Amino acid sequence: MYLKSIEITGFKSFAKKSDLTFASKVSSIVGPNGSGKSNIAEAFRFVLGEQSMKSMRGKKGEDMIWNGSSEMPKAGKASVKVVFDNSSRFLPLDFSEVTLERVVHRDSVNEYYINGSQVRLRDVIELLAGAHIGASGHHIISQGEADKILNASVRERKGMIEEALGLKIYQYKKIESIKKLEKTRENIGQVESLRREIAPHIRYLKKQVEKVEKAIEFKNELLGLSVEYLKREDDYIKQAHQEIVEKKTPLLGEHRQVLVSIETVKEHLKNAEHKDAKSSELISLEESIFTIRQRKDTAVRDIGRIEGEISSQMRLIKKQEELARSNEWKTVQLRAVEDLHAQVFDLIGDLEHATDQQKISSSIQTVKGLLKAFVEMHRDTVDTTLIKEAESEIQKLGDERSVLEKNIDAVSREENEARAQYEALKHSIEKEKDTNREAEKELFVLMSREQNILSDIKTYETQESRVRILEDDFKRELTELSMLLGRDVLAFGEKHFELREGREAQEERRRKIEKIKIRLEDSGGVGGGETVKEYEEALERDQFLERELTDLSSTAESLGILIGELDTKIASEFTVGVEKINRQFSEYFAMMFGGGEAKLSVIREQRAKKKSDLDDLSPTPGIGEDEEVEEGEAGIDIEVSLPRKKVKGLIMLSGGERALTSIALLFAVSQVNPPPFIILDETDAALDEANSRKYGDMIETLSKFSQLIVITHNRETMSRAGALYGVTMGQGGVSKLLTVSFEDAVAVAK
Repeated sequence: MYLKSIEITGFKSFAKKSDLTFASKVSSIVGPNGSGKSNIAEAFRFVLGEQSMKSMRGKKGEDMIWNGSSEMPKAGKASVKVVFDNSSRFLPLDFSEVTLERVVHRDSVNEYYINGSQVRLRDVIELLAGAHIGASGHHIISQGEADKILNASVRERKGMIEEALGLKIYQYKKIESIKKLEKTRENIGQVESLRREIAPHIRYLKKQVEKVEKAIEFKNELLGLSVEYLKREDDYIKQAHQEIVEKKTPLLGEHRQVLVSIETVKEHLKNAEHKDAKSSELISLEESIFTIRQRKDTAVRDIGRIEGEISSQMRLIKKQEELARSNEWKTVQLRAVEDLHAQVFDLIGDLEHATDQQKISSSIQTVKGLLKAFVEMHRDTVDTTLIKEAESEIQKLGDERSVLEKNIDAVSREENEARAQYEALKHSIEKEKDTNREAEKELFVLMSREQNILSDIKTYETQESRVRILEDDFKRELTELSMLLGRDVLAFGEKHFELREGREAQEERRRKIEKIKIRLEDSGGVGGGETVKEYEEALERDQFLERELTDLSSTAESLGILIGELDTKIASEFTVGVEKINRQFSEYFAMMFGGGEAKLSVIREQRAKKKSDLDDLSPTPGIGEDEEVEEGEAGIDIEVSLPRKKVKGLIMLSGGERALTSIALLFAVSQVNPPPFIILDETDAALDEANSRKYGDMIETLSKFSQLIVITHNRETMSRAGALYGVTMGQGGVSKLLTVSFEDAVAVAK
């Protein structure tokens, strides 16, 4: 025996604590009508988790609590506690005795306890389902519910049979698996949505990272070329300076000596007693030529400076033109972007509450067109501000150069005139054989020598000017490369390149450097560390979501397999169970009716097929045609055939015949998969004396498989019990229990 006792406190008419101990296979509860004996059956329903207040003859949880009387105040709560002998471990708990308790308070709050520990209702249901026990069903049968299985629909009847066969535990698992599958699919949808959301950002970041990686390649290539270029250029400039200095320095010294000699001769001529007009003219011409030469040298130097600046501006223009040919560096006015934003924002704003799909699609196409037109319009737009500024500067420098060139032309004419006078005077003096002209002739030689020296110095100064331009270009290049490549490029001085080469190779190297710099700037420069980090984080997030998606898909697949296996198991055990029930049902039915046949059959409900909208528009629907039907869910139908009567269906049975049929079926169901205990609440009320004996025989048979608690008025049923419990009710409306021994019960029954 599994059921040991039940303790009822404050539940309905049991105002005081009442205990029933079940020590017999069949225990009978008797008492007059209205004494509260059926409340004991409802107490079992209550403690086993029944949620329908209607099945316990109430409307709300408060109706389950003793409501008070003139002799006893109302209770604040109701509790029912049932104790099971679990030595056989029919309940999946490692305890020899299991106590199940339910408490309801007046605010309808329910509490559930297993062995004193508070648990959820779900825990209670799952615990009992494994032992084929539930809050209601085949093991708690009330007087008005004996006929329930016959009156139920085929689908509801199938559910009752499944519960009786112990398939509820599998159905709970199936329902839980379906819920988990739905949640998993929902999570899959959310993860896929997240991946779709971040995919465009990852693609964008990937392109940016590719640019960064390309920039790193360009940087490394540029660094190698730049180091060699800078080293060779630095060596070339230093060597050129050194060679010019080595050749120019002696000439400068010699020029100083010649100037000193000229000054000496000039002083001699000024102080000579026999000096004449020609001597004075010679001195004046020498001073004039010297002054003109200085003016001309200054103008030439200024022109060199201007040409250097023009060359620098030309390089700037060339660089800006190369940048302009690259789409990466196109610029757009903020006003144009704001106008585009306003147009797109207005279109999107109109769609926030739009439901017309055609309008939505049209607006999306309009937005696409605006964006495409905007890009095409600005694709060839170039910011020429710097180019225009450089061209303006070149124009200004060109004007200055033109002025200087005119000055040089004028100075050159003056120089030529002075030189012509000088040559004429020289020729005149050289014709004279007077020894007094030796000083003038010496001055002619010195001035001629000075002219030659100045010509050589001028050559080296021109070379020096070109080297200075190269040096300025070198410094600008070094500054620009330092900004692009950092401190690494400054280590060029530590490198050594022994191979001698012409300037053409260095110039080609410089052109390559300029091209790589343009490409490097097109790719966004050498930064992008934050972009790479953001890309790695986004990629890691996507990979995590991909792994999660794989896990969820695997879980969904496993749950699908589990649901399929549960369906197969439920279907298989249901088929086998129905066959077993049919054998017992046929036997009990024949016993109750003295013959005849009865069986359960699995059918599918037939229902009208839903018509389409076009069918509803038909002017004469269904005329001349049978209505189409489709199969619904599976269910259980009951087929009976009474002996000596032409009765073939449940609808033709009388009230007594329905009662006997339902009892036969319920007992058959209980015997196929016996629950630990069965409670029968006046199910024999409609039986006559002959059928009561058959009912009693069936109880004795059934008691071999399940412990029985029978609430009855029938003396025949009482006689089959091993213990009797009497229920009485005093004037205060409180139910009280009285235990009667078997011998006394027999005397009462007689």
